[in-house]
Amino acid sequence: MAQPISLSAETETLSQVLGLVETFRAFDSDNDGKITAAELGGILGSLRYNPSEEDVRAMMQQGDTNNDGFLSIEEFLEMNTKSMEFGGLKNVLKNAFEALEVDGDVTAEELYEVMGDDLGFELTLQDCQGIIASTDIDGDGAVSYDDFKLIVNSL
Repeated sequence: MAQPISLSAETETLSQVLGLVETFRAFDSDNDGKITAAELGGILGSLRYNPSEEDVRAMMQQGDTNNDGFLSIEEFLEMNTKSMEFGGLKNVLKNAFEALEVDGDVTAEELYEVMGDDLGFELTLQDCQGIIASTDIDGDGAVSYDDFKLIVNSL
């Protein structure tokens, strides 16, 4: 077995990315997978930011790279992770997912086992549960390959 390696800095960064996923969900009030200008303005207003329509429009234009008038989760993550340092986290998560025999969805227990036993990383089951919960788009307690890939690709 590999020597355990601490990923404290990387897991903190991952936690920030997962926080962004949760923020996206808060902005996406109708759960359609897209943030509209009205949703963005509304949530910012509830945070007492009170942006002007012009400010909201500028934010939307900055992030809406495909010019469809909405912010997708991918666009939102891209917009908000540009300045983050990820170290080796992306490779660690890619290796973890590849080590899993993906037959559909990945559970926290499966991720925990692979991270520790197969890859030698010190993540707690609670860390893995947080990763899965934050990336579990449909709320079924597991993460599909597409959901996991979304997070890894945003790193």
